[in-house]
Amino acid sequence: MTGLIAFREIVLKVHSRCDLACDHCYVYEHADQSWRARPKVISPEVISHTASRLAEHARDHALPSVTVILHGGEPLLAGTARLRLVCEEFSRALTGTADLDLRIHTNGLQLSTRYLDLFDEFGVRVGISLDGDRAANDRHRRFADGRTSHPLVLAAVALLRSEPYRHLYQGLLCTVDVANDPVAVLDALVELEPPRVDFLLPHATWETPPVRPDDAPDAYARWLLRIFDHWERLGRPVPVRLFESLLSTLRGGPSLTESLGLAPTDLVVVETDGTLEQVDSLKSAFEGAAATGFNVFDHAFDQVAAHPGVRARQLGLAGVSDSCRRCPVVRSCGGGLYTHRYRERNGFDNPSVYCTDLRELVDGVEGRTALRETAPQLSDPAELARSQEELTRILLARLHADLGAEPGWARAWELLAAVEQAGEAGADALDAVLDHPFTRTWVLAALDAAREGRRDGPEAARRLTALAVAAVLRGGLDLPAEVAYRDGEVYLPTLGLLRLGEPGTEGRAALHVTDEGYAVRDGRTEHRFGPAAGDARWQPVRTWSPGPDAAPVALEDLDPYRNCFPRPPRLRLGTGEAEEWRGRLDRAWALLHKAVPGFARAAAAGLTTLTPLAGGPRAGGWGEAGRHGPGALGVPYAAGVRETALALLTGRRRTRLRALTEVTDLYALDGEWQHPSPWRERPVPVSRLLADVHERVAVEAYRRATAAPEPGGADRVHRALDRLSEAAELTVTGKRLVAELRYELKAVDA
Repeated sequence: MTGLIAFREIVLKVHSRCDLACDHCYVYEHADQSWRARPKVISPEVISHTASRLAEHARDHALPSVTVILHGGEPLLAGTARLRLVCEEFSRALTGTADLDLRIHTNGLQLSTRYLDLFDEFGVRVGISLDGDRAANDRHRRFADGRTSHPLVLAAVALLRSEPYRHLYQGLLCTVDVANDPVAVLDALVELEPPRVDFLLPHATWETPPVRPDDAPDAYARWLLRIFDHWERLGRPVPVRLFESLLSTLRGGPSLTESLGLAPTDLVVVETDGTLEQVDSLKSAFEGAAATGFNVFDHAFDQVAAHPGVRARQLGLAGVSDSCRRCPVVRSCGGGLYTHRYRERNGFDNPSVYCTDLRELVDGVEGRTALRETAPQLSDPAELARSQEELTRILLARLHADLGAEPGWARAWELLAAVEQAGEAGADALDAVLDHPFTRTWVLAALDAAREGRRDGPEAARRLTALAVAAVLRGGLDLPAEVAYRDGEVYLPTLGLLRLGEPGTEGRAALHVTDEGYAVRDGRTEHRFGPAAGDARWQPVRTWSPGPDAAPVALEDLDPYRNCFPRPPRLRLGTGEAEEWRGRLDRAWALLHKAVPGFARAAAAGLTTLTPLAGGPRAGGWGEAGRHGPGALGVPYAAGVRETALALLTGRRRTRLRALTEVTDLYALDGEWQHPSPWRERPVPVSRLLADVHERVAVEAYRRATAAPEPGGADRVHRALDRLSEAAELTVTGKRLVAELRYELKAVDA
């Protein structure tokens, strides 16, 4: 069967009865009463068949690991002998196929050293249900005769926390009751030092809604937010899965719990009689809601995975109600737990019965944490630059892992290391060549080649050697610097092109620093080159300054890796062409500073390299961002002053957004969201819409300032920003960026 999502988690009901009479239990107190007809304890045959089915499933889907949760009823009532059989059978079946993660979820009343010794033997981690302090726990978790269970549960936790067994302690599960004091509940749980706390909303549907004091639609959100605030004040002393899931999704990461988010379910339940069912909480909806009609004796897990009820919980965004799909927090709340959406007249095609709570909870957590959860790279150009520098070094280290055994590469890597160790001058010189934007272009191309099996070690070694030698020369270091040249020339990144022979010749030459610049020794002959040498065989990288206080920008028309833009680069400009282009750039930059000074200053920040491109401006005059590190921009050489100004502006906007997306999460890409765009015929993903708006805000400002506004341009930007504000895929950093764009547009409107 194709398109199936494999089960990675099995809930195994080892006992169907319980020694408590909790009045909020979905197994015994809600709609489905199928437990009454099932065996009290799981049989050896069911255990054996389930283990075999799971091993078969793991093999078929090449699963690296599977989780088996021993459940009930109360699973400890099955006794140590039956639980040992479970551990042995599953361990045997999965050996050599997949790692086995065994867990047990218990109320703890029966927990003793007999059980914990068994669990220690097989690595079974233990989660215990506890609703907080004694007052909170006694509201629901009592014996059938009304006696409290709290002291016994505390004793069980104390035993589990003791030194021989502490490593088995998985955490505490707490069902929310808004009548309890949230601060007291959290304090009581934290005191027990759990590795994790799970807060669970009580199971409810639209037919059997949750208890709401004073009919408050957000009572559960306010209760949980009080927990969150206290958790924050305490310094987040223990992980809380509900909150960490929300924080993860708000950053663009995955949900960490089935009750939130849009991740597909990967869980199946095996009852004591071998019946295969959907997730247990469905028993709260109606009689038979969890049934599939399958069992471990006659059916493979893949058949359950293809069941319509299971598939319905694997559809992500398409599996929630229409109103949920339009909600900006749907990626975090996921429409709520599937069970909580049930209404008799239309099944599960509804928002959660906790919809208002979930919306307020997500907004409340986001509002409390957005400032510190926002990536610093968004507002701090220096932090963005540092992150990009680190990214280049990470990619280079990856390439070294692929090519480190190549002799030429190894020699060049040793020279790089020597440069780095040569004091401040060496470190600065190394930074300059590694941060050259086209160093990233080369590294990415070499990684692609290695991944595709096109390993060109000698070519990669030549470029790395050239980088290292350029760093030696820039730093004025007394280190051996020998380059290999091909076709009679070698390019030294950030410095220039050195001709060492006739076209078609190859060889090696030693380079070193002189008082006037650099020198190359070829046999017995030494040739000087560099900034003051005047050697015709040396073509330096030219520079241009975008202003009296700005750092020089390289006019890069030599680097062979500059061919990374959507259109081809120009060949080396002649002296007259270079001067003409400098003049055009001067006038374009002056126009920008006069028309949109704030945008011009932002465009200048971090600009290090301009490459002349072939041809005139594209329609609209956009600048070109290629596959390179930050700081580079491709500008059509034949563009006029106004078009060049617009190319500088839009190109820098584009490269800044690309640099941000490389080191921060502005949006999640795990959904099928499509958004209408005022500039395109068909809906587009949020990445495209954000890129369009990011550029168009600056374009609108420029056009208004130069008395050439586009009719309806500002209205289109406003509509796109409104759509982005409702986009569930945006992270807190992405939302902050949208807020910045609104502020920029407001200044334009003014």
